[in-house]
Amino acid sequence: MARRYHNKRGKEESFDTDIMHVLNLTPMMDILTVLVVFLLITAVFTSITIMELSVPTNTGKSATNIPNFAIEVIVRKTGLEIANGSSVEAAIAKIDGQYDVNMLSKMLLRLKARYPEKEDATILMEPDIKYDYLIEIMDAVRSAQVRPEGSETVRKMVLFPKISIGDAP
Repeated sequence: MARRYHNKRGKEESFDTDIMHVLNLTPMMDILTVLVVFLLITAVFTSITIMELSVPTNTGKSATNIPNFAIEVIVRKTGLEIANGSSVEAAIAKIDGQYDVNMLSKMLLRLKARYPEKEDATILMEPDIKYDYLIEIMDAVRSAQVRPEGSETVRKMVLFPKISIGDAP
């Protein structure tokens, strides 16, 4: 659509008022292209760590006649318990409302010394226990920080890397 107007000299002129002829989108497209490339380059891609866990089942007993010694860490609201599958071996009370993970690590180190070939453990939790506590206790069951005598270096010792989880009795 063209409009007519009079200039200062009195001549009549026309100009095009169609928006597509007036609007220049090239600079905006250039900026958007650069912005998309910048965002793709600087994007942080999240990495997800997947930990293999097994859930205990009630299937038939194993065919071997080896006595089954189970290491169970029971997480209760009052504290931690270490059981052997049939009875509670040790109880660790909370300290200032927090689970005593250091004492748990020490006790699990003793168990690892008695059963060096054992690699599996079960963590049983009562309902309404925070997820953060589960992760903290799983880390303590999986490995411990050990300082050899006469040394200042601390090394990581693998305790029971195969962890099963379940509900506490």
